[in-house]
Amino acid sequence: MAAGAAAGAGGSDDALPLLDDLMPWSVRPLRPGRPWVTAPDAASLRARWDLLAGAEGAEQERLFRPSRSRTPLTPAAALPGRPTGTSAFARDPGPYPEPVRIAHGPFDEQWLIPDHRLLDAARPELWRVADGHQVFAVEHGYVPQDGGPALSVTTLLPDGHSPAGRPGRIRPLYRRPGGREPNLAPGLTEELTTRYGSPVTAGSVLAWAVAAARPSPAGPLVPLPADGTLWARGVELGEELLRVQLRGARGGERPRLPGGRRPYVRAPIPPRPDGLRYDAAEEALLLGEGRVSPVPVGAWDFKVGGVRMLELWFERRTAEAEGLAAVEPRGWPQERTSELLELITVLALLAGLRPAQQELRERLAEAGVLTRDGLRTAGILPVPAPARLPASVLDHQEEGPEGQFALL
Repeated sequence: MAAGAAAGAGGSDDALPLLDDLMPWSVRPLRPGRPWVTAPDAASLRARWDLLAGAEGAEQERLFRPSRSRTPLTPAAALPGRPTGTSAFARDPGPYPEPVRIAHGPFDEQWLIPDHRLLDAARPELWRVADGHQVFAVEHGYVPQDGGPALSVTTLLPDGHSPAGRPGRIRPLYRRPGGREPNLAPGLTEELTTRYGSPVTAGSVLAWAVAAARPSPAGPLVPLPADGTLWARGVELGEELLRVQLRGARGGERPRLPGGRRPYVRAPIPPRPDGLRYDAAEEALLLGEGRVSPVPVGAWDFKVGGVRMLELWFERRTAEAEGLAAVEPRGWPQERTSELLELITVLALLAGLRPAQQELRERLAEAGVLTRDGLRTAGILPVPAPARLPASVLDHQEEGPEGQFALL
C-alpha cells in the first residue's frame, strides 16, 4: 500500500471513501410512471392487462394513465431478454408478457409487467446484466437522524423505490452477464489483497459494504480498515447479512429463526384486515382480528428512511387504489401470509445482527482506516470515466420500437 493510505482512528466523513468510489457504475431507480404495472400478486397483473387490452379509445387512455413519456400510442423498444411487442399498445398489445419478480424498494418483493411500452423509464442497462450471477446493491437515500441501513442487497431486479427521502442509486455487483467484470474501482481488490494479506474478491467487498456502510448526504460511506483482522471480521458479518437478505437465492438456505421463535398465525387473518397494530407485551402482530406471533420488537421497529417496513408492507396491500391498480385479490391470499412470515423472519434476523454491526463501527472508529487521499495515492481514485458507464454487453441484436433493431 502506498504511503499515506492510512489515516488515524476513525477518520472524518469527508476523508472516508463512498460506495460510489468503490462501486462506480450506478443506475438511477426505475420510474414506472403508473402504479398498476406492479402488484404483490401476479394474477392481478394479468387481469389488469386484459382489461387494458380490451378497452379502446378514451377508456383505454384513462385506464393507461398517460404521462409525457408513455401513452397507449407510444412505441418502445423491447426490454433486453423480453419478447414483448414494440408497436404502440393501442394498435397491437401483443401477447401478455409473463411478469417478473422484483424488489419493490427495500425488503418488499412484488411482480412487474416487463413491457417497456408501459414503463416511463425501465433502465434497460439493468435488465441486460440481471441474471443468475448478479447481485444488486441498492442505496436507500439519506434521511437525517435515520438509524436504518444505508443499503440493502437483492438478486431480484430492484426498482430502487425509496420509502422516504431522496432515492439512492442501484449498483450491480457485475458489469457484464455471467458474473463477469466486477463493478469495482480498477485495482481495488489487488490493493486490498496486498494490504490485508489474503484474497479480496468482489463478493467480499460487497459483504464489507453491507456490514460497515453508513448513510451520509453524499451517499453511503464505506470506511475501509487498515487492519486485515478487522476486515475479515466485517466480511464474515457482511456475508451473514447477505445470506439473510438474499432469502435462499444462489443455492443458500432460506432464513429461519430458532425453534420457539418462529412466527406463526395464531388467529386467522381476515380477508380485509382493518388495521395493523403491535402488542409488545405479547410480541404479537395484529392484523385486524388476525394474530401473528412471536414477532420480536426488533422486527416491528425495523425502519428504512424512518419508515417501519412492516407497516409499509401492510399499507401497500390494503390501501385504497383507483383505476387498474384497484384490480386485486378479493380476500387475503395464503401466499401473502407466507410472505409476511418470511418478512418478519428477515427483519428479526437483521435486527439481531445490529449489535455486531454497532461493535464493528465502534472498532472502526478507534482503528486506522484507509482514506480517499490514500486511495488516490495508490492510484485507485479517481475512478476512470469508463468504469462509471455501462459496459457493452450485447452479443445479439435487440428489437427497437416498431420492430426495428435498437441502436445502442
